[in-house]
Amino acid sequence: MRLPARHLIPAALASTLLTGCFSGTSAGGGGAEEHGGRLRVAMMQPPRSGLSPLSDDAFKLSRWSTAETLVELDADGDAKPALATRWQQSGRTWTFDIRDGVTFHDGTRLDAEAVVRSLTTAATAAPKPRILDGVTLTAKAVDADTVSVTTAHEDPLVPQRLSSPQLSVLAAKAYTGKTVNPVGAGTGPFELTKVNGTASATLDRYDGYWGAKAKSAGIDVRFVPDGTARAAALRSGEADIVEAVPVSQAAVLDQDLITEVPMPRTNTLYLNTGKGVFKDASLRAAAREAVDAGVLVEGVYEGRADVAEGLLGPALPWAAELRSPVRRVAAGRPRGETVTIGTYTDRAEMPEVAAALQQQLQKAGFRVKLDVREYATIESDALAGEFDAFVLSRATVLDSGDPAAYLYSDFASDGTFNLSRLSDKAADAALRKAADAPVGDARRGAVIAAEAAVLAQDAAVPLLHERVIQGDAAGVVGAAHDPRERKLVTADTYVK
Repeated sequence: MRLPARHLIPAALASTLLTGCFSGTSAGGGGAEEHGGRLRVAMMQPPRSGLSPLSDDAFKLSRWSTAETLVELDADGDAKPALATRWQQSGRTWTFDIRDGVTFHDGTRLDAEAVVRSLTTAATAAPKPRILDGVTLTAKAVDADTVSVTTAHEDPLVPQRLSSPQLSVLAAKAYTGKTVNPVGAGTGPFELTKVNGTASATLDRYDGYWGAKAKSAGIDVRFVPDGTARAAALRSGEADIVEAVPVSQAAVLDQDLITEVPMPRTNTLYLNTGKGVFKDASLRAAAREAVDAGVLVEGVYEGRADVAEGLLGPALPWAAELRSPVRRVAAGRPRGETVTIGTYTDRAEMPEVAAALQQQLQKAGFRVKLDVREYATIESDALAGEFDAFVLSRATVLDSGDPAAYLYSDFASDGTFNLSRLSDKAADAALRKAADAPVGDARRGAVIAAEAAVLAQDAAVPLLHERVIQGDAAGVVGAAHDPRERKLVTADTYVK
């Protein structure tokens, strides 16, 4: 069978992209104990904020099992103990018992003051971590091993919020500079010992870990934004674990080396409701009607995705059961209006999706320009509303395991990731109701109502729901396949 050109990588280019990627490391090197060996991991996005836990870089710290939180989430999204062993609610205040016998990587002891320091830094940061959008939170030490967390309003999701990697608990040394520095300051089974800018990171096993000792001696991380190069690293044996294998490369890899997991991630076309062409609701409706997501799924994702029926996908099966048809504005008729769509190269499929959307919107009567860059160079322009539309692959339960936080962040008038510049009273009210609803059926119903309020404005056109494709070399044992993208290497991960 002859493969499309985009599946192939010239040998010379592969060599250039991979040279030095993991030089000096090997699965069996490092003088390790237990199963021996160090894990070589190829990550997609380089750090954007010096690995500060207050940014999205926090998820790298979590995926490397170096920084930990008070609470974790189980497979159903329910809270379970981590650095806190139990908790209870009394009105606006939650009380957490801190796990005994935990030390940070610098040897200092985990106690209530350390927890308060980390949570207070996050709660008073500017901007706040996304998990705290619309949340006023204060933390106090009740005694050496007990912390109280109080919010301005009763919040049923406090334990789930505290599971966010952006609220990791770090040693005092992490907070001595102008930025939060996680090197040598976590509590996990692996200690972050070195960060080489946006090129690489090194972690070593922490033998003082409070839980089960890590089976690998350490982790050697390389940041490889080019998806073809990441796939080539798996194929050539230069990487043991490869994050986010592009769909275009999955077909040419040994299928026994890749794992495909439906995930709570939606590929969405955000439309700028604040200014420009799509300030007109009828033209937003026209853009929505012009989009054929099925073409994207089959043509770009080669069937390894699901056509979106809403913002929330099959990773949240209750969403489809609760969803009702949305009443929308009638579509207008485009008359050659020029729109600019922005997207980024870090995910290999994004430029292809944007190009397909360009064709579909042009067929409907728009003139379409594309602006495609690396994410680090385009995010600020997107947040500033510099594009008429933006194509984004967005995790919908990234922070708390609950989609209300994502919906608020992306579509509330004061949301910190409001790419659509949406400011709508009805949507704001629905989003607040979802955020305040008690956990359970009432909350799920409110979340779907908030989704409908956003879709009614055509502030975003959900395209498809992605599946994560992870590459694990043949000898890798125990790598995590986490739809929430919080775990990758755990204490149980090693190479045979």
